[in-house]
Amino acid sequence: MIYSLSRYLAQLDVPGAGIFQYLTFRGAAAIILALLIAMVFGGMIIKLLKRKQIGESIRDLGLEGQAAKKGTPTMGGLIILGAILIPMLLLADLTNIYVQLLVISTVWLGFIGFLDDYIKVFRHRKQGLDGKFKIVGQVGLGIIVGTVMWLSPQIVVQEVQHTDRPIADATVKTTSTTVPFAKDVELDYGVFTGEKGHNGPLTWVLYIVWAILIITGVSNGANLTDGLDGLNTGVAIPIVVVLGIFAYLSGNIIYADYLNIMYIPGTGELLVFAAAMAGALIGFMWYNGYPAQVFMGDTGSLAIGGVIAVMALMIRKELLLPVMCGVYVLETGSVIIQRVWFKITKKRYGEGRRVFLMSPLHHHYQLKGFHESKIVIRFVILSILLAAITLTTLKVR
Repeated sequence: MIYSLSRYLAQLDVPGAGIFQYLTFRGAAAIILALLIAMVFGGMIIKLLKRKQIGESIRDLGLEGQAAKKGTPTMGGLIILGAILIPMLLLADLTNIYVQLLVISTVWLGFIGFLDDYIKVFRHRKQGLDGKFKIVGQVGLGIIVGTVMWLSPQIVVQEVQHTDRPIADATVKTTSTTVPFAKDVELDYGVFTGEKGHNGPLTWVLYIVWAILIITGVSNGANLTDGLDGLNTGVAIPIVVVLGIFAYLSGNIIYADYLNIMYIPGTGELLVFAAAMAGALIGFMWYNGYPAQVFMGDTGSLAIGGVIAVMALMIRKELLLPVMCGVYVLETGSVIIQRVWFKITKKRYGEGRRVFLMSPLHHHYQLKGFHESKIVIRFVILSILLAAITLTTLKVR
């Protein structure tokens, strides 16, 4: 809204209107606005949630401090979603297909998470929304994202001519993606279907399936990580910052040429979204840090993970997700290992055995006697380290 108005005012030579045309300025404005919205309106929303008695029902898992969390307001993800979407509507270029897809992804997964939280709170079903319905929703979003990236004429990659003044000399629609730590090497999904080079229908079916797997995996990983005060919030912030940096560089032809990475026109606008999301998460941390005054619930966790996955697909960095989202991988992996080993040992020995004291992994450390604030800090530090390693892939190739 403000962005569109500023373009109109800039054409009329209104002094200062052109400043909103700069991505860096709009990114800075987005993070400040999102932070203020989350902090100022977050308190009001928490009071409303308390008044409506929208509190968390806690399963007794025998964990220290667990009983004290009972009744803490949930559905706090509404604070995050509002703090992301309002700056986007005001400051982003809403004609940009990448922005449109991210807004749809945020609302889509936020709504699925909201239904899950609603059923838990108001229908008193601790399991919430049936897992199959969550999967259907995630699959549906994967189909939408994959199809739009296939059909939209705006989603292209331009080859960069390596000269002192780089220019785009070819525009192509491609399913190729960046291979981490490898120079001048891109993975074309067509190599798996025998359609390499021209991206036929089988390649795009494969790509849609791949998009579904990425979105489902990361959103569920974020959901599993949301188990301690401030954990998922703190882990997600470095990931979002790195994705914003990658988006800005990929959308700038000069930086893309210098770093020898894909130049993807239009992805620079994702910097505004990443900035708004980072600001929203930091602002939410004001209330979600230990001891939490509000939980994000599935309303926030599913949306956070899904948006991270969609952004990575857009800027062709999905193969870096196991590194930058390493904490999500550890949390999800611990659950898978625990369940598989329990079933194997039950079949072999008549009773199930466990690798971890409890899964996901953060509960294992709780039962080992670590205070939850220490666990959160160490997981966040690990996420920052993994984010830094991800950034090194720009030069270590």
